[in-house]
Amino acid sequence: MPDSRFDDIRPFNEAEFPGAMQRIVSDPLFPSIAAWLFPGRDPEVLRALMLSSRCANEFQARVMRDVVQAILDKSCTGFKWSGLSDLSRSERYLFVSNHRDIMMDAAIQQYLFVNKGFETAEITFGANLMSPGLVTDIGRANKMFRTERPGVGGVSPRKLWEALRHLSDYIRYAICEKRQSVWIAQRGGRTKDGVDVTDPAVLKMFLMSSSLDPVDALCELHLAPMAISYEWEPCDVLKVLELYASSRSVYVKNPGEDLNSILTGITQPKGRIHMAFCAPLTPADLEAFRGLSASVFCRKVAALIDRRIRSAYRLFPNNYIAADLLSGGSAYAAFYTAAEQRAFLDSMNRLDALCASGRVPYEALDELRDRYLHLYAGPVRA
Repeated sequence: MPDSRFDDIRPFNEAEFPGAMQRIVSDPLFPSIAAWLFPGRDPEVLRALMLSSRCANEFQARVMRDVVQAILDKSCTGFKWSGLSDLSRSERYLFVSNHRDIMMDAAIQQYLFVNKGFETAEITFGANLMSPGLVTDIGRANKMFRTERPGVGGVSPRKLWEALRHLSDYIRYAICEKRQSVWIAQRGGRTKDGVDVTDPAVLKMFLMSSSLDPVDALCELHLAPMAISYEWEPCDVLKVLELYASSRSVYVKNPGEDLNSILTGITQPKGRIHMAFCAPLTPADLEAFRGLSASVFCRKVAALIDRRIRSAYRLFPNNYIAADLLSGGSAYAAFYTAAEQRAFLDSMNRLDALCASGRVPYEALDELRDRYLHLYAGPVRA
């Protein structure tokens, strides 16, 4: 029996699914989206497939698998993965992942799971993205559920605590009772400096829903770190501009900025992509930290997750090129070609065009370039 305590944050249930599909196919943007994804295909075929989907699993198998494949065909030159064979199809996991793209990180995992016969995971989705409309309907139809983020929307400390406790309760309920795996980013928001670091506060949130010892509380959730790597960082220029603006004042996103990041992440060339499923944390891994205070325990577990994510992260030529450009040396020259270096420099020259357009002042160019290089070099230098 569904638990109504979570009606405010959960994905769509089967009773709500037909209405969601009807809203999506009736949206004015639907014909344009269908034409971009599947040029030359009759949009009525896609519309019929969506309207015939009665639950998330059907929607993902009938529609979203082809949607993600179309996105990869248009924007990716190769997709590989590792570690999937070490996961059990009968187990449910709490995937703690690095986070590089708002939509594509989790969408690619779901696409891979559908292709390989795994039950797809439910996905955390920031409340800042959950405004009523097309994006929210597509997200909730893809097993996404709502999360609050500190500093977003003027949420008071008390309300934030309540929201995090609610989220913790839902995650434990999804894994232990609904028998659904869950995907969550290792920290709030995407990595923008190239360094993937797990926030211990995320682990503290997991513990809020249990009165057990921290070791036993996390063992119930079956934490499984994972790492996604893109040859061309999603929204690289947008991330650099956000960091630049944040360094000068309190950063407030413009209306539509999140949607622009979603669309840019979907359409921007990604080059090669690698998704690595790290060894899940075992009871023996966590037992080493028994008896520590909750704060120290969470820091120790976060550091363990970080080590696994960093060791699994797939480095590409762009990462090595940026590291050498930052150092002014050639320590990593064996990992890239002259042609790859020229392509990277050409891509970085988009920052010059931004200055020429007047969007940012020319005196900011050196800082923008430095941040761009750090974004790509971060995984090498971590």
